[in-house]
Amino acid sequence: MAKRIDVSDLDIYYGDFLAVQDVTVSIEPRSITALIGPSGCGKSTFLRSLNRMHEVIPGARVEGKVVMDGVDLYGVDTDPVAVRRQIGMVFQRPNPFPTMSIYDNVVAGVRLNGKRVKKADLDALAERSLRGANLWDEVKDRLDRPGAGLSGGQQQRLCIARAIAVEPDVLLMDEPCSALDPISTLAIEDLMTELKERFTIVIVTHNMQQAARVSEHTGFFNLSGVGQPGRLIEFNPTEKIFSNPDEKATEDYISGRFG
Repeated sequence: MAKRIDVSDLDIYYGDFLAVQDVTVSIEPRSITALIGPSGCGKSTFLRSLNRMHEVIPGARVEGKVVMDGVDLYGVDTDPVAVRRQIGMVFQRPNPFPTMSIYDNVVAGVRLNGKRVKKADLDALAERSLRGANLWDEVKDRLDRPGAGLSGGQQQRLCIARAIAVEPDVLLMDEPCSALDPISTLAIEDLMTELKERFTIVIVTHNMQQAARVSEHTGFFNLSGVGQPGRLIEFNPTEKIFSNPDEKATEDYISGRFG
């Protein structure tokens, strides 16, 4: 089930450095939320804080709350591994496990969970996930070949298949199309639109047209200067952000006057 995420008073640190300051926002289920803003303004840091990927960096920590379905994801008795299972991540560059076949890439997360799963069930899961990523028809006759042998756009869809195979509630995507050509990018955008029927999706993108095309809500991050923390300047329905934003800084960024 797609789930809603409520973030309140979130500060994100790397050691003593405050990277992102005072974010309060609600992310709606079964929709796509885009995060835009200039480089270095904390979009990806914020994205990674949603599933506690941020804290795998030594010295990284957060203050404030991230609550999903009433559960505080940073609560003392919350297991970060369980959080990352519920909130999947797709990275900027496709990163299939290079030594694994297409099939093994897809079912890797389920196998890592350590439960014994029957071969027939794994087969069904692999097919369902690859169909979910619109990749099945292209790879069904070569599931035993290395995932690294696919094209960039196919590899990214393979990574999406791997992420949805563990049946998360939320999918985080950190610039999932920045390494891809325009045709592959459109394929991923179409796929996101289909996946939002089942997942809550949050995407960081530098491509304004992409944010305008795929998302229902958009958050604009900015920072007032080098070494200053990133902040969420404006969060609104995407249509409003791109046609009639509340903040002048948002308008300046979108119209290309800075950034």
